[in-house]
Amino acid sequence: MNDNQLLRYSRHILLPQVGYEGQEKLVNSHALIVGAGGLGSPVALYLAAGGVGMLTVCDFDTVDLTNLQRQIAHTTPSVGTNKAISVQQTLFEINPTVVVNTITTKSTEAEFTKLVNLADVVIDCSDNFATRYMLNRLCVQLKKPLVSGAAIGFEGQVTVFDMRSDDSPCYHCLYPDAGEDAEMRCSENGVFAPLVGMIGTTQAAEAMKLLMGIGESLQGRLLLLDVQSMEWRSIKLPKDSHCPVCSH
Repeated sequence: MNDNQLLRYSRHILLPQVGYEGQEKLVNSHALIVGAGGLGSPVALYLAAGGVGMLTVCDFDTVDLTNLQRQIAHTTPSVGTNKAISVQQTLFEINPTVVVNTITTKSTEAEFTKLVNLADVVIDCSDNFATRYMLNRLCVQLKKPLVSGAAIGFEGQVTVFDMRSDDSPCYHCLYPDAGEDAEMRCSENGVFAPLVGMIGTTQAAEAMKLLMGIGESLQGRLLLLDVQSMEWRSIKLPKDSHCPVCSH
Protein backbone atom coordinates (compact mmCIF):
# COMPACT_ATOMS: atom_id res chain seq x y z
CA MET A 1 0.00 0.00 0.00
CA ASN A 2 1.14 3.53 -0.72
CA ASP A 3 1.02 6.48 1.70
CA ASN A 4 -2.37 7.61 0.40
CA GLN A 5 -3.87 4.18 1.04
CA LEU A 6 -2.31 3.99 4.50
CA LEU A 7 -4.02 7.26 5.37
CA ARG A 8 -7.32 6.31 3.72
CA TYR A 9 -7.53 2.99 5.58
CA SER A 10 -5.94 4.18 8.83
CA ARG A 11 -9.07 3.56 10.92
CA HIS A 12 -9.03 -0.05 9.79
CA ILE A 13 -5.31 -0.43 10.39
CA LEU A 14 -5.74 0.88 13.96
CA LEU A 15 -7.92 -2.15 14.72
CA PRO A 16 -5.66 -4.87 16.13
CA GLN A 17 -7.81 -7.56 14.48
CA VAL A 18 -7.17 -5.94 11.09
CA GLY A 19 -3.83 -4.13 11.19
CA TYR A 20 -1.61 -3.61 8.16
CA GLU A 21 -1.72 -7.30 7.23
CA GLY A 22 -5.50 -7.51 7.19
CA GLN A 23 -5.90 -4.33 5.17
CA GLU A 24 -3.34 -5.55 2.66
CA LYS A 25 -5.39 -8.73 2.25
CA LEU A 26 -8.43 -6.60 1.42
CA VAL A 27 -6.48 -4.48 -1.06
CA ASN A 28 -5.32 -7.65 -2.83
CA SER A 29 -8.77 -9.30 -2.83
CA HIS A 30 -11.44 -9.67 -5.51
CA ALA A 31 -15.16 -9.77 -4.63
CA LEU A 32 -17.98 -10.71 -6.99
CA ILE A 33 -21.25 -8.86 -6.29
CA VAL A 34 -24.28 -10.29 -8.09
CA GLY A 35 -27.01 -7.67 -8.11
CA ALA A 36 -26.60 -3.89 -7.80
CA GLY A 37 -29.93 -3.04 -6.22
CA GLY A 38 -31.08 -2.71 -2.63
CA LEU A 39 -28.60 -5.21 -1.17
CA GLY A 40 -25.85 -4.74 -3.73
CA SER A 41 -25.73 -0.98 -3.15
CA PRO A 42 -24.54 -1.03 0.49
CA VAL A 43 -22.37 -4.08 -0.19
CA ALA A 44 -20.55 -2.30 -3.02
CA LEU A 45 -20.30 1.01 -1.13
CA TYR A 46 -18.73 -0.52 1.97
CA LEU A 47 -16.42 -2.95 0.16
CA ALA A 48 -15.09 -0.10 -1.97
CA ALA A 49 -14.80 2.32 0.94
CA GLY A 50 -13.15 -0.38 3.05
CA GLY A 51 -10.52 -1.06 0.42
CA VAL A 52 -11.36 -4.33 -1.32
CA GLY A 53 -9.06 -3.92 -4.29
CA MET A 54 -11.20 -5.36 -7.08
CA LEU A 55 -14.97 -5.61 -7.38
CA THR A 56 -16.93 -7.22 -10.18
CA VAL A 57 -20.53 -5.99 -10.19
CA CYS A 58 -23.16 -7.86 -12.22
CA ASP A 59 -26.55 -6.39 -13.12
CA PHE A 60 -28.30 -6.20 -16.48
CA ASP A 61 -31.15 -3.97 -15.22
CA THR A 62 -31.37 -0.19 -15.48
CA VAL A 63 -32.00 2.33 -12.71
CA ASP A 64 -35.67 3.19 -12.28
CA LEU A 65 -37.16 6.04 -10.25
CA THR A 66 -38.80 3.51 -7.91
CA ASN A 67 -35.35 2.09 -7.06
CA LEU A 68 -34.13 5.31 -5.46
CA GLN A 69 -36.20 4.81 -2.28
CA ARG A 70 -33.66 2.18 -1.13
CA GLN A 71 -30.91 1.54 -3.71
CA ILE A 72 -28.52 4.12 -2.30
CA ALA A 73 -25.66 3.65 -4.77
CA HIS A 74 -27.82 5.27 -7.47
CA THR A 75 -28.84 8.90 -7.84
CA THR A 76 -31.63 10.69 -9.65
CA PRO A 77 -29.39 11.57 -12.66
CA SER A 78 -28.57 7.85 -13.06
CA VAL A 79 -32.19 6.90 -13.86
CA GLY A 80 -32.09 4.99 -17.15
CA THR A 81 -28.45 3.97 -16.69
CA ASN A 82 -27.40 0.35 -16.28
CA LYS A 83 -27.16 -0.39 -12.54
CA ALA A 84 -23.65 -1.88 -12.68
CA ILE A 85 -22.39 1.19 -14.56
CA SER A 86 -24.17 3.50 -12.11
CA VAL A 87 -22.55 1.72 -9.15
CA GLN A 88 -19.15 1.90 -10.84
CA GLN A 89 -19.51 5.69 -11.23
CA THR A 90 -20.51 6.10 -7.57
CA LEU A 91 -17.66 3.92 -6.30
CA PHE A 92 -15.12 5.87 -8.32
CA GLU A 93 -16.21 9.01 -6.45
CA ILE A 94 -15.78 7.22 -3.11
CA ASN A 95 -12.51 5.38 -3.79
CA PRO A 96 -10.79 5.75 -7.17
CA THR A 97 -8.08 3.26 -6.14
CA VAL A 98 -10.54 0.34 -6.36
CA VAL A 99 -10.90 -1.45 -9.70
CA VAL A 100 -14.59 -1.96 -10.52
CA ASN A 101 -15.47 -4.36 -13.35
CA THR A 102 -19.02 -4.31 -14.69
CA ILE A 103 -21.11 -7.09 -16.22
CA THR A 104 -24.09 -5.42 -17.83
CA THR A 105 -25.71 -8.33 -19.68
CA LYS A 106 -27.50 -11.42 -18.39
CA SER A 107 -24.76 -14.00 -17.91
CA THR A 108 -24.96 -17.70 -18.70
CA GLU A 109 -23.95 -20.34 -16.18
CA ALA A 110 -20.70 -20.87 -18.11
CA GLU A 111 -19.93 -17.14 -17.87
CA PHE A 112 -20.76 -17.12 -14.16
CA THR A 113 -18.45 -20.09 -13.68
CA LYS A 114 -15.55 -17.98 -14.91
CA LEU A 115 -16.59 -15.02 -12.76
CA VAL A 116 -16.93 -17.11 -9.59
CA ASN A 117 -13.62 -18.84 -10.25
CA LEU A 118 -11.82 -15.48 -10.40
CA ALA A 119 -13.32 -14.18 -7.14
CA ASP A 120 -12.15 -14.66 -3.56
CA VAL A 121 -15.69 -14.22 -2.22
CA VAL A 122 -19.13 -14.15 -3.85
CA ILE A 123 -21.90 -11.93 -2.48
CA ASP A 124 -25.40 -12.89 -3.60
CA CYS A 125 -27.53 -9.75 -3.79
CA SER A 126 -29.90 -11.10 -6.43
CA ASP A 127 -33.69 -11.14 -6.21
CA ASN A 128 -34.61 -14.49 -7.72
CA PHE A 129 -34.21 -18.14 -6.82
CA ALA A 130 -32.80 -19.23 -10.19
CA THR A 131 -29.73 -17.02 -9.73
CA ARG A 132 -29.34 -18.04 -6.08
CA TYR A 133 -29.43 -21.75 -6.90
CA MET A 134 -26.95 -21.30 -9.74
CA LEU A 135 -24.48 -19.29 -7.62
CA ASN A 136 -24.79 -21.86 -4.87
CA ARG A 137 -23.99 -24.74 -7.24
CA LEU A 138 -20.95 -22.91 -8.61
CA CYS A 139 -19.64 -21.94 -5.17
CA VAL A 140 -20.00 -25.55 -4.01
CA GLN A 141 -18.17 -26.84 -7.09
CA LEU A 142 -15.39 -24.25 -6.93
CA LYS A 143 -15.22 -24.09 -3.09
CA LYS A 144 -15.78 -20.34 -2.94
CA PRO A 145 -17.33 -18.67 0.12
CA LEU A 146 -20.83 -17.36 -0.60
CA VAL A 147 -22.46 -14.57 1.42
CA SER A 148 -26.21 -14.79 0.95
CA GLY A 149 -28.77 -12.12 1.81
CA ALA A 150 -32.45 -11.52 1.16
CA ALA A 151 -34.95 -8.83 2.16
CA ILE A 152 -38.66 -8.31 1.56
CA GLY A 153 -41.26 -6.25 3.35
CA PHE A 154 -39.92 -5.66 6.86
CA GLU A 155 -37.98 -8.94 7.13
CA GLY A 156 -34.54 -10.00 6.03
CA GLN A 157 -32.01 -12.79 6.42
CA VAL A 158 -28.28 -13.29 5.94
CA THR A 159 -25.90 -16.23 6.20
CA VAL A 160 -22.61 -17.58 4.88
CA PHE A 161 -22.05 -20.80 2.95
CA ASP A 162 -18.34 -21.65 2.96
CA MET A 163 -17.65 -24.89 1.17
CA ARG A 164 -13.97 -24.74 2.10
CA SER A 165 -15.31 -26.30 5.31
CA ASP A 166 -16.63 -29.86 5.07
CA ASP A 167 -19.43 -29.25 7.57
CA SER A 168 -20.83 -26.12 5.91
CA PRO A 169 -24.41 -26.28 4.63
CA CYS A 170 -25.26 -24.75 1.25
CA TYR A 171 -28.20 -22.69 0.01
CA HIS A 172 -29.96 -25.84 -1.19
CA CYS A 173 -29.79 -27.23 2.37
CA LEU A 174 -31.73 -24.14 3.51
CA TYR A 175 -34.16 -23.95 0.58
CA PRO A 176 -34.37 -27.20 -1.41
CA ASP A 177 -35.02 -26.54 -5.09
CA ALA A 178 -38.55 -27.79 -5.84
CA GLY A 179 -38.27 -26.74 -9.47
CA GLU A 180 -40.67 -23.85 -9.01
CA ASP A 181 -39.82 -20.47 -10.49
CA ALA A 182 -41.28 -18.44 -7.65
CA GLU A 183 -39.68 -15.02 -7.32
CA MET A 184 -40.04 -12.56 -4.46
CA ARG A 185 -39.29 -9.26 -6.13
CA CYS A 186 -39.42 -5.93 -4.33
CA SER A 187 -41.28 -4.44 -7.28
CA GLU A 188 -44.19 -6.79 -6.60
CA ASN A 189 -44.09 -6.98 -2.81
CA GLY A 190 -42.61 -3.76 -1.45
CA VAL A 191 -39.69 -3.34 0.93
CA PHE A 192 -38.91 -1.03 3.84
CA ALA A 193 -36.03 1.20 2.71
CA PRO A 194 -33.57 0.80 5.67
CA LEU A 195 -34.03 -2.99 5.74
CA VAL A 196 -31.89 -3.59 2.66
CA GLY A 197 -29.18 -1.38 4.14
CA MET A 198 -29.14 -3.40 7.35
CA ILE A 199 -28.92 -6.73 5.53
CA GLY A 200 -26.51 -5.42 2.89
CA THR A 201 -24.06 -3.94 5.38
CA THR A 202 -24.15 -7.23 7.30
CA GLN A 203 -23.26 -9.03 4.06
CA ALA A 204 -20.41 -6.56 3.51
CA ALA A 205 -19.09 -7.19 7.03
CA GLU A 206 -19.18 -10.96 6.54
CA ALA A 207 -17.43 -10.70 3.17
CA MET A 208 -14.62 -8.53 4.59
CA LYS A 209 -14.16 -10.86 7.58
CA LEU A 210 -13.87 -13.82 5.20
CA LEU A 211 -11.33 -12.00 3.03
CA MET A 212 -9.18 -11.12 6.04
CA GLY A 213 -9.72 -14.43 7.85
CA ILE A 214 -10.82 -12.75 11.08
CA GLY A 215 -13.63 -13.33 13.55
CA GLU A 216 -16.35 -15.95 13.30
CA SER A 217 -18.45 -16.07 10.15
CA LEU A 218 -22.16 -16.83 9.88
CA GLN A 219 -21.41 -20.28 8.47
CA GLY A 220 -23.92 -22.68 10.00
CA ARG A 221 -26.08 -19.84 11.34
CA LEU A 222 -28.96 -17.97 9.76
CA LEU A 223 -29.59 -14.43 10.99
CA LEU A 224 -33.21 -13.33 10.74
CA LEU A 225 -34.25 -9.69 11.12
CA ASP A 226 -37.73 -8.33 11.80
CA VAL A 227 -37.47 -4.54 11.58
CA GLN A 228 -40.98 -3.90 12.91
CA SER A 229 -40.05 -5.42 16.27
CA MET A 230 -36.35 -4.61 15.71
CA GLU A 231 -35.38 -8.12 16.66
CA TRP A 232 -32.47 -10.16 15.34
CA ARG A 233 -32.72 -13.94 15.73
CA SER A 234 -29.95 -16.45 15.09
CA ILE A 235 -30.85 -20.04 14.28
CA LYS A 236 -28.55 -22.98 13.63
CA LEU A 237 -28.41 -24.11 10.02
CA PRO A 238 -27.22 -27.73 9.76
CA LYS A 239 -25.80 -29.39 6.68
CA ASP A 240 -28.26 -31.72 4.95
CA SER A 241 -26.45 -35.07 4.71
CA HIS A 242 -28.67 -35.97 1.75
CA CYS A 243 -28.35 -32.65 -0.08
CA PRO A 244 -27.94 -33.38 -3.82
CA VAL A 245 -25.76 -30.30 -4.24
CA CYS A 246 -23.23 -30.37 -1.40
CA SER A 247 -23.28 -33.85 0.15
CA HIS A 248 -20.49 -36.16 -0.98
